[in-house]
Amino acid sequence: MFSFLEIFADLIVVHWLGLSIETHLGGALHFFIYDTLKIFILLSVIIFAVAIIRSWFPPERTKRILSHEREYVGNVMAALLGVVTPFCSCSAVPLFIGFVESGVPLGVTFSFLISSPMVNEVALILLWGMFGWKIALIYVGTGLLVAIVAGIVIGRLKMERYVQDYVWEIKVGDSEIAEQSWPERFAYARDYTSGLLKKIWPYVVIGIGIGAFIHGYVPQDFLVKWAGRDNPFAVPLAVALGVPLYANAAGVIPIVQALTAKGMAIGTVLAFMMAVTALSLPEAVILSNVLKKPLLATFFGVVAVAIVMVGYLFNIIL
Repeated sequence: MFSFLEIFADLIVVHWLGLSIETHLGGALHFFIYDTLKIFILLSVIIFAVAIIRSWFPPERTKRILSHEREYVGNVMAALLGVVTPFCSCSAVPLFIGFVESGVPLGVTFSFLISSPMVNEVALILLWGMFGWKIALIYVGTGLLVAIVAGIVIGRLKMERYVQDYVWEIKVGDSEIAEQSWPERFAYARDYTSGLLKKIWPYVVIGIGIGAFIHGYVPQDFLVKWAGRDNPFAVPLAVALGVPLYANAAGVIPIVQALTAKGMAIGTVLAFMMAVTALSLPEAVILSNVLKKPLLATFFGVVAVAIVMVGYLFNIIL
């Protein structure tokens, strides 16, 4: 199928528009057309499959499972559940609030808040398709490790007093969950996939567009000079640049692919990806209404340090 997509991109760029893919514009347009089609096909298939799995784990059941586990086990489970909840950093906040008010330990809720946007089926499949299974699995493994360890650290700091008081006062029902038939699960998956794609498609297209621009126009020497393998500060610089941005995994992976093709070390670009997906200024604004400043600063600081360490680890082993 992907070979057909490349032929289709060649047809549009070379035969219809009369451009060479060796030119800046032709190369950028070819990248944009091919990756847009490829990513949306992958997203549709994978999100539908994961939505079927999620039909057994609605929020009420998820909160109940986590509430009855010991803290460290809860951190692991919360991070793993984040894998099958493809939220962006902002849309994970409402469920984060639900976890807190239902009595889930604070550190466990942060493991979910980190894992859900940073490590999910979208990131796994797209990284697998673009970089191979080793990079994809290493990214998922280290992402889960960041979520688990950061959640444990925050939990051990005992910072519950820095959660806004109103959060503890919210009451969410604990109603029984009706069993669903397979046709109902398929209908849920169809509607969920359609709804999610409608929400994220602008970010995906923008991300691919930025990646296409980098692929076609940004000189390789420019990126290698400022964030190349020989720059010892490339990883923290990438994380600092990634935090002000806002995108989900599907939107940022095409940028990661383009940056890697330009010569940036894989650890540096994946640290950038983790920073963009797990930490963002819009997320900070939303969380500021839920968390007091000391806890918000601790969350961003712990996660940023962990991501920098992972970036250096990637650069050493790959």
